[in-house]
Amino acid sequence: MKLFGGREGYEEEKKHIYLMHEKLVAIGDDYWIENEEGKREFYIDGKAFRLRNTLILKDAQGRDLYKIQERLLKIRDTMDIKRADNGLAATIKKALINILRDTWKVEIPDGPEMEIKGDILDHEYRINVEGEKIAEISKKWFHIRDTYGVEIEPGHDNALILAITATLDQMAHED
Repeated sequence: MKLFGGREGYEEEKKHIYLMHEKLVAIGDDYWIENEEGKREFYIDGKAFRLRNTLILKDAQGRDLYKIQERLLKIRDTMDIKRADNGLAATIKKALINILRDTWKVEIPDGPEMEIKGDILDHEYRINVEGEKIAEISKKWFHIRDTYGVEIEPGHDNALILAITATLDQMAHED
């Protein structure tokens, strides 16, 4: 019998953990994102030979999901993520600099705003929506050099959370 009103034979959706490499967002580099079992689930395609440097997040079948692109007229500490249809998926803005932790805001059109707090450079931070954790980024799940994990709560767009993580990594390492 399951606690808290669970049903026998009903398997709850589990959290998803993905393996990312530090500074994976070097423009021109291609990179696979693997789940905790080592299965390749997403692909980052770094397009360095375009007018603007671009990262494209693809699924395992090679379909474009999200595009992260430097702006021609760069607004410091703000970056957009676009869907495959070129519609705006999210805008990431650096909100507050603090000695102990960074704070970032992610605006989602027609959706709740996300708040990101923690140490972006050291890959130890959380993504919250309305005070609830939806993702945690940390080095604690993998003991491989230059890697970190992204743990995403069930019911969220894993690809978008990974695109947000890649964008934060790129923005944090631009300085």
